[in-house]
Amino acid sequence: MYDPAAFEVFYRRHVDTVTRFMARRVTDPHTVADLTAETFLAAIDSAHAYRADLGSETAWLYGIARNVVAAEARRSARQSVLGSRIAGRRLLDGDDIDRLEEKLDAEAAGRRALAALEGLPDGERAVIELVAVDQLSVTEAATALGIRKVTARVRLHRARKALRSAAAPKEQTAGLSYAGGKA
Repeated sequence: MYDPAAFEVFYRRHVDTVTRFMARRVTDPHTVADLTAETFLAAIDSAHAYRADLGSETAWLYGIARNVVAAEARRSARQSVLGSRIAGRRLLDGDDIDRLEEKLDAEAAGRRALAALEGLPDGERAVIELVAVDQLSVTEAATALGIRKVTARVRLHRARKALRSAAAPKEQTAGLSYAGGKA
């Protein structure tokens, strides 16, 4: 049964975390606000499925938020008219936009890190995003993704290895040019 008072406490405890999660993935303040709200609406709908023994509330919310972001990406890809994106939205006042723009600015580094991960396979990228960017434990990331902990560890290892090798040639090239310049 839905308890509005309990949900308000839950919402206040997690709204900043979910908003930051969205701000790392989206650059428009209106979209951040909408996706954050959609995440909490989805949480209400699926609250009966939450199991504390499988992970924290934050991990569970991140799993929902990832699904909301993915659904938005699919919707956006299908849209052909930009004007349809603002239809039916509550207009944000100046303070709301300022607050969301501050969060967007604060999460710019997180968005850059996520952009660097785009070359990884989806499963590996999802685990490393949740662990390195969103700072979940491997267990919480596994819960958010609906995979086993050992699978999450393997994917995290592969992702880190791929990112190290992607960075290595640049460092070696920089070292060679420096050495070549001295000779």
